[in-house]
Amino acid sequence: MIVCESLVRIYQTGSIEVQALQGLDLAVDEGEMVAVVGASGSGKSTLLSILAGIDAPTAGRARVADWDLLAMSRGDRVRYRRHTVGFVRQQTAANLVPYLTSRQVVELPLAAARVSAKERRIRADELLAALDVADCAERRPAQMSGGQQQRVAIAVALANQPRVLLADEPTGELDTATSASVFEAMRKVNREFGVTVVVVTHDPEVSGQVERTVAIRDGRTSSEVLRRTETGADGDTLVIAEEYAVMDRAGRVQIPREYREALALTRRVRLALEADHVTIRSDPS
Repeated sequence: MIVCESLVRIYQTGSIEVQALQGLDLAVDEGEMVAVVGASGSGKSTLLSILAGIDAPTAGRARVADWDLLAMSRGDRVRYRRHTVGFVRQQTAANLVPYLTSRQVVELPLAAARVSAKERRIRADELLAALDVADCAERRPAQMSGGQQQRVAIAVALANQPRVLLADEPTGELDTATSASVFEAMRKVNREFGVTVVVVTHDPEVSGQVERTVAIRDGRTSSEVLRRTETGADGDTLVIAEEYAVMDRAGRVQIPREYREALALTRRVRLALEADHVTIRSDPS
C-alpha cells in the first residue's frame, strides 16, 4: 500500500539547508497498522506530511496505493487527499470546527465530495456509532472531552472511505487512559474497516500496542520491532518482541549509539564474513 525508497526532503531558507529525510526506505502492506517513532527532528512528521499529500519530497520514490507522490498535479493532490488518505493531527482544535457539531463536521468532507444530504447523514451516524461517540452527534468541540474530540476527528478522516489513515501524535494531548481508548479506536478502524493505519508517536506505551514499530533516526529508517503473540505451556499468552536493524538499498545499516560507544566504534570499522553472520570490530589503529 505504501512504498518509500531513498526518500529525500530538503528544506532551504536563504543559505540554510536542512535535510529532514536523508534516503528513507519504508514499506507498509495493505491492511497493516504501523507505529513510526523517533526523536524530535528525526523526520517522522515530515514523512507523514509527504504521505498525506501536504508536503512534496525533494527526491526518491514515494507511492501510496496507485498514486506516485512525486508526479501529482495540484488537482491530483486534491483528489488524493479527498479519497485516498485521511489525516488526524495532534491538536484536537485543528481537526474540528468550533461552531460545527460532530455530525456536521463529519459530513463536511462528504459535502465537498458532492455526496447527497441523506447519504451524508447516514455515513456520519455510522462512523460516530462505530467510534463510540454517537451521543456526541449534536455536540460542538467545547462540549466534548479530548478523547471524544479525537474519536470524532478519526470519524472525519474516515468520512470519504480512504484506504489509508495517517495520525500525527494523535494522543499527544491526552492522558494515559484516554490515549489507550483513542488508540483502541484506531485499532478497531484498522480491524473492522480494513484501513491501513500509520501512526507517528513518541509514546512507547502507544507504539507497543501494534505488531510493527518503525524507528527513524537522522532522516532514515534505523530499526523495526516486530511483535507476535504466543501461548506458553501454562496457557498464558505472551507477547514476543524482536528488534531488527533495517538495511537500505545501498546495504547501509544504522548501528545504535549505545553499541558504538560500548565497543568504541568510530569512523572506520573492520568487517568479517562468518559462516552465518557478519562481525563488526573497532579499528585498533
